[in-house]
Amino acid sequence: MSVTVRVPAKVNVQLAVGAARPDGFHDLANVFLAVGLYDEITVTPADELRVTCEGPDADQVPLDRTNLAARAAEALAGRYGRSPAVHIHIAKDIPVAGGMAGGSADGAGALVACDALWGTGASRDELLDICAELGSDVPFSLVGGAALGIGRGEQLTPLETGGTFHWVFAMAGRGLSTPAVFREFDRLGEGTDIPEPVASGELLAALAKGDPDALAAAVSNDLQPAALSLFPELAGTLAAGRAAGALTALVSGSGPTTAFLVRAPESAAAVAQALLASGTCRAVRTASGPAPGATVVAAG
Repeated sequence: MSVTVRVPAKVNVQLAVGAARPDGFHDLANVFLAVGLYDEITVTPADELRVTCEGPDADQVPLDRTNLAARAAEALAGRYGRSPAVHIHIAKDIPVAGGMAGGSADGAGALVACDALWGTGASRDELLDICAELGSDVPFSLVGGAALGIGRGEQLTPLETGGTFHWVFAMAGRGLSTPAVFREFDRLGEGTDIPEPVASGELLAALAKGDPDALAAAVSNDLQPAALSLFPELAGTLAAGRAAGALTALVSGSGPTTAFLVRAPESAAAVAQALLASGTCRAVRTASGPAPGATVVAAG
């Protein structure tokens, strides 16, 4: 018996960040859009909990108990008084350490897969509660589609989308640490009045209409200046995508992946080709959204 779950990447079309809280976290208004780049998580009964991984940059994925997929299995097993003895195999296609929630996706995928394998029958709310314990982006990986995340990003409200949005993603030559980007955000904002994060009404309306031009005019990422401060070369990637005809360009989440919104798949292909030719990125991918959240695709 094994269960395979497919789980999507995400792009933040808005990431509004408040000042650091006493607990070290930041309040967010985080508008997530799931896109069609997927990891597949397969769980199989085993003598002990172990993790394996294949795919692009798989050598960068931790295979110990720090992996969110392993932590998800342990968390669900702990709630139901059972052993987390499973082999978790991760087939990576979401960029590693790229600001597209690949690790969070693996956590959500393993949680759904273990729930199905063990027949625990956990409710959606219980699974989301475990996801929130695992990390701020993990609940959205479970839900998919489009959603507004507040608090640390884990308190989700589904959002209406009126169409399909087409994207190009450029992968950088090295990673960026999310905690380091937040520390740089705090350093850059020191001594300034940082407003409470609020979702943009214009952006939510653009999503609901399915209007890529209106969405392009409204996207924002408060972490982008911090990411560019730590990784200045990303500015060249953003400029190359804009010059190639992208409607807008932004750093995805904490980076270093950069995201380019285009009108159609044909435009995506042209922008992707131009980005590769520019020499400002390591690889490119195209995808569209919204995409479904964690979904069982094979069991038996």
